[in-house]
Amino acid sequence: MKKMALYAVVAATTFSSVLATTAPAMAQYYDRRPPGYGYRDQPPPPPPRRHHHNNDGAVIAGGLAAGVIGGLIGGAIANGNSGPRYIDPPPPPPPRCWFEDRQVQNAYDGGYHLESIRVCR
Repeated sequence: MKKMALYAVVAATTFSSVLATTAPAMAQYYDRRPPGYGYRDQPPPPPPRRHHHNNDGAVIAGGLAAGVIGGLIGGAIANGNSGPRYIDPPPPPPPRCWFEDRQVQNAYDGGYHLESIRVCR
């Protein structure tokens, strides 16, 4: 049943995309002038107004800088010392080892002989 529903959706989508029509393209020149502009019976429109921005870029840059600095400070405060930190203890120092000559009892005849033995502290 699920496969039949999926096939129906795919078929409907494909069929509707085949039948879809597009709007005809308009191939005319348009430069956003009001109708009648440039004819002798109407005067041309007034020139566009000149806008003075009064250093708005500096204000925007200052606002962005303040936002970044405030975000950094707020993040540091929020992240702060929020709980215990689990840090692995430092590894123990390696043992101090050396070799010493010691008398060792012989297992075969009960006598003793010298052996170099590793001694660690």
